[in-house]
Amino acid sequence: MHVQKTLQSLSLFSLMAVMLSACAPTVQVAVPNEPITINLNVKIEHEILVKVDKEIDDLFEENSDLF
Repeated sequence: MHVQKTLQSLSLFSLMAVMLSACAPTVQVAVPNEPITINLNVKIEHEILVKVDKEIDDLFEENSDLF
């Protein structure tokens, strides 16, 4: 009787160990196929708008008699 309980406990423990090891999370790191690109168009457009706005302000100051 004692051997049977020990065998059942051992088989239950083994089954639980197999089930837990099957659910272990895995992490995969893969190299991308294409190079990583960073789009900076927003910053460039912002700088252009600021420069144009300043140039317009300077133009109005120089030719204040137009308006």
